[in-house]
Amino acid sequence: MKKQFELKTDRRDQMIDVTNEIEAFIRENEVDEGMIVISSLHTTAGITVNENADPDVKTDMLMRLDELYPWDHPEDRHAEGNTASHLKTSTVGHAQTLILSGGKLELGTWQGVYFCEFDGPRRRKFLVKIIT
Repeated sequence: MKKQFELKTDRRDQMIDVTNEIEAFIRENEVDEGMIVISSLHTTAGITVNENADPDVKTDMLMRLDELYPWDHPEDRHAEGNTASHLKTSTVGHAQTLILSGGKLELGTWQGVYFCEFDGPRRRKFLVKIIT
């Protein structure tokens, strides 16, 4: 079972909680046990699992990634000018593999799944594949 999701981002750097959409897909397919892979289809956007209770975590993560990979580094050579977004995606990762149990994602109390935009705003896609 596989589904492609689409979303529109509205900022250059942004973390969007997609946990509910993924869990709805699991319910639609009535899967109780297995694995799930969530994969970004872009080189400048990633997928991560992180805290979904305090919005300041997202703010801090994006701020620190900007500190590590400044947008306008004078030595970047990539013609499109978005080297920072490629580095952020490589750091965060383009995909996550999670466990399904009892028809739900096995996430900790404060965890959520995030689509991470690093070169927006854009229309974006990510895939979710359930493996039973």
